[in-house]
Amino acid sequence: MALEILLQDPTEWPLIAPLPSYGRGRELPGPRHISLINGKNLVDVVITGQNGTVDGQGSVWWALFRNKTLDYTRGHLLELSNSTNIVVTNITFLNSPFWTVHPVYCSNVFIKDVTVLAPLSSPNTDGIDPDSSSNVCIQDCYVRNGDDIISIKSGWDEYGITFNRPSQNIVIRRIVGETRSSSGIAFGSEMSGGIENVYVEDLTILNAKRGIRFKTAAGRGGYIRNIDITNVVMYNVKNAIEFTELYGEHPDDHYNATAFAAVDNISIKNVVGHHIKLAGNLQGLPEAPIRGIYLNNVSLDVIPGKLIWNCSSVQGFSTNVVPEPCTELKGRE
Repeated sequence: MALEILLQDPTEWPLIAPLPSYGRGRELPGPRHISLINGKNLVDVVITGQNGTVDGQGSVWWALFRNKTLDYTRGHLLELSNSTNIVVTNITFLNSPFWTVHPVYCSNVFIKDVTVLAPLSSPNTDGIDPDSSSNVCIQDCYVRNGDDIISIKSGWDEYGITFNRPSQNIVIRRIVGETRSSSGIAFGSEMSGGIENVYVEDLTILNAKRGIRFKTAAGRGGYIRNIDITNVVMYNVKNAIEFTELYGEHPDDHYNATAFAAVDNISIKNVVGHHIKLAGNLQGLPEAPIRGIYLNNVSLDVIPGKLIWNCSSVQGFSTNVVPEPCTELKGRE
C-alpha cells in the first residue's frame, strides 16, 4: 500500500506560521510550507500503515534547496504539534522534503517499527526529531537518510529561551541507521528550551560523519543534562563522539551572545566502534565549559593518524576507554 499525492509546483504548497520557539522558518525568514501530514491540538492520534509507505516526493524540494530557489522553508513529511497521546507505528516514510517525523510541543509520543528512507545525498532529511516534547519513546526503527538519524531539539536562540519548553523524559532504543553527512544521535543544535532526562540504548550507526553528537552555540542558552547513552555500535564513522559549543547558526541578529548553554551530566558507556577516523572532538567554550562527561567501556578501532582525541574547555572522567582519552577526560569520580 502506498499513499501518493502528485506535487506539481511546490511553491504553491500552503504556508503556515513559523513555530514560536523558532521565530521564523528554519531555513528562511518568514512562514514555512506546511507538512504533508500535519495536525495541531490533537488527542489520541494513531498513524499506522500496516507496512504501507508514504512518499513525500522530496526530490522537487531538494532541487529548490540546491539551486537556492526556495521561497520559504520546506515542510516536513509528518508534523504534529501541541498534541498528546500519539502512536506512529508500522509504516515507512519515504523521501521527506525536509525533516521526516517531527512531533513538536507534544506529550506521550510512541514511535515504533517505523522505517525512514531517503537518499544519503538528500539535504536535511532528518529521521525522527522530537522537539520541545515530553514523555517520548522511539524504538525498533530503521533510518537511512541524508542527515541526523535522530535529533532532539527544543527551540532556537531567544525564541526557544522565551518559549521555554524543554524536550524531556525521552527513551530511544533499538535503532539502526545510516547517514553519510551527519549523526546517529544528535542533541541540538536548536536546544534553547532545554533537553533533559534522555535514555538511549542499543543504537547501531553505519557510515556516518559523526556517531554521538552534542551541538550548541553562544546565544542558545538552555541546557543539555542528564543524558545516558549505552550499548552503541558504530561502523565506518568519521568522528565517534563530538561535543561542540561552536555551532553558530542563528535565526537573526537579536540573540544574546552571552546566553551560553549548560551541558552537564552526560554518560556514554558500552560503545564499540569499528573503522573510526577520530575518537572524539570535544570543544566547549571557556565561558561555559562542558562538564560532567562520563565515558565508560568505550572501545574504538581508530585508523592511525595524527589526531585521536581533540579536547578543549571540557571536564569529565573515563574508565576503560581505548584509545586513551585526552587529559580533560581523565578525571575520576
